[in-house]
Amino acid sequence: MAVLANQRINAQRLWDSLGEMAMIGPGVAGGCNRQTLTDADGQGRHLFARWCADAGMSMGVDTMGNMFATRAGTDPDALPVYMGSHLDTQPTGGRYDGVLGVLGALEVVRAMNDMGVKTRRPIVVTNWTNEEGARFAPAMLASGVFAGIHTQDYAYGRTDIDGKAFGEELARIGWLGDEKVGSRKMHAMLELHIEQGPILEATGKTIGVVTHGQGLWWLEITLTGKDAHTGSTPMNMRVNAGLGMARITESVHRIAMSHQPNAVGAVGQVKVYPNSRNVIPGKVVFTVDIRSPEQGKLDLMRGEVERAAHAVAAELGLGCAIESVGHFDPVTFDPDLVKVVRGAAERLGHAHMDIISGAGHDACWTNRVAPTVMIMCPCVGGLSHNEAEEISPEWAAAGTDVLLHACLEVAEVVG
Repeated sequence: MAVLANQRINAQRLWDSLGEMAMIGPGVAGGCNRQTLTDADGQGRHLFARWCADAGMSMGVDTMGNMFATRAGTDPDALPVYMGSHLDTQPTGGRYDGVLGVLGALEVVRAMNDMGVKTRRPIVVTNWTNEEGARFAPAMLASGVFAGIHTQDYAYGRTDIDGKAFGEELARIGWLGDEKVGSRKMHAMLELHIEQGPILEATGKTIGVVTHGQGLWWLEITLTGKDAHTGSTPMNMRVNAGLGMARITESVHRIAMSHQPNAVGAVGQVKVYPNSRNVIPGKVVFTVDIRSPEQGKLDLMRGEVERAAHAVAAELGLGCAIESVGHFDPVTFDPDLVKVVRGAAERLGHAHMDIISGAGHDACWTNRVAPTVMIMCPCVGGLSHNEAEEISPEWAAAGTDVLLHACLEVAEVVG
């Protein structure tokens, strides 16, 4: 390792790759709209696969569309070291959320090739399907099936807003693999990601060593009232589902604030019916997202949100149905891998700090089946899930350099 101590990735090549991938599924304001299992997702996958082949890797694809590009190790019986994240984006997503983790891992392999480095363990670069959950809920769907959290039948049956099924769309874009999902065994999993929050930039740190991940509940609430004319229906005779949603939205904020610190909550996706300017909403379907790294707080908040929703509905005469559409418990990442990442950041001279991931990631599920860790770099203003999401080339390179050195240590350099 002493010989490799000063080695770095090719920062310009990484930045160019991020820019080229961003041209596939471009957004309307400089970001990306490469939602999972769309034609744009298929095109992005083809580009990634070509780059992996050019780097001398072999590609495997499982029945959830997860992509695994393997660089051989010297010991064919050794369990591989996995790196990666996701290429799918939000409808108005940025260029780096998830993509940095995939293309950063690819750049690690390219850098190893440049250096002529061999490792005892194979190295696998992974693109997980449907991490975002924007088109098919829940998020981290394919890694969840891989880890045994969801069944494949459940995943295949998930539908988007147009009623299209996950399984059918996976086959349609040509990325339905034949490898049994979850059959792979991992020695370790490393995921590089942008922070998606403001802490690293605000504290002047370049690297976040992720020790824990927040747990979350996604609750889908359906309120049913009565469509009626907004002009001719007396105020005291309305059964307004929109009013119910507004009151529950305020309740979610109040509940999250009452559990500070380390608790957040908000209403996200909203569908209003009939969604006409002069019709009182007769039905509203919306999602509540609550998160905390503390299990007790997470469970308390879910119960309080559900009780508040039912109370509002009863007061306004609304029907109320609540369904859990996403959940995972708080995560503690592997302490030994955390030390490896922290040590790599220190050796490379990067200002770093321990951090808790506020967002869900595929690493939260792989942590169930293999030792896992995450590395974070800052993003400007903490902004993500937005086309204005931005990072600097220097931040991207620093995070990928830490990933490189962590991978070299875990995969065991032999020459």
